[in-house]
Formats: sequence, structure tokens, C-alpha cells
Amino acid sequence: MIGLIAVIVGSAIILAWGAAHIVPVRSVVKGFGEISSDNRRIITMEWISEGLTLCFIGVLVLLVCLWAGANHPASILVYRSSAVMLLVMAGLTLFTGAKTSMAPIKICPIVKTTAAALLLVGSIA
Repeated sequence: MIGLIAVIVGSAIILAWGAAHIVPVRSVVKGFGEISSDNRRIITMEWISEGLTLCFIGVLVLLVCLWAGANHPASILVYRSSAVMLLVMAGLTLFTGAKTSMAPIKICPIVKTTAAALLLVGSIA
């Protein structure tokens, strides 16, 4: 039961964090000031891509958990591989984006690592 709760909470956190990336895209891009159209498009694309990736991870974990069962070997594989991807993304953010002055980007590695930890707990509990 603890494992199931950890998986659901971890996937909900990362799904919400992904949505939180997508919603403010316009204001985030404006925050960069006067930049070229190409740079504006690239920032928009990358910001939305990360949000969609995080949403996908959250939805995938939930769907596999609900469809195959929380303790099915395929579910455990999805939990663990998703946790690894979140840790990779957290590392990337830690060494790049977290060095900016933007508070949400500074806490992003913490959110991703927390969700990854919950998925790992869910895969062993």
C-alpha cells in the first residue's frame, strides 16, 4: 500500500510540475527581454518540451500502475526507468538552469529528485 501511494504521489507531483512548465511559457519567454525571433522560438520549444516530457512521465507511470497493477514487473520497470530519467533531468537542471536567478528553476532539481525518490520507493515497497 505504501508503494502504491508513493507511486501515485510521485507521478502526480511530476505531472503537476510539467503542467507548471507549460502554463507560463509566454511570460517566461518575455522574461528574457529583447531576443531574436529564433531564440524566442527555441526557448518556447524547449520550455514546452520539458513540460510535456514531465507530463508524459507522470501519465505513463499512472497508466501503467492502473492498467498492469502496482507490483507488476512491467510497472516496476516503468517506475525505475522514469526515476532514472527524472534524476538525469534533475542533474541537467542542477548544472545549468539552477545557476540562474529564477526561483522555480532553482527548486526544479529538488522537485524532480523527490518525484524520482517516490517512484523508487514505490518500486521496492
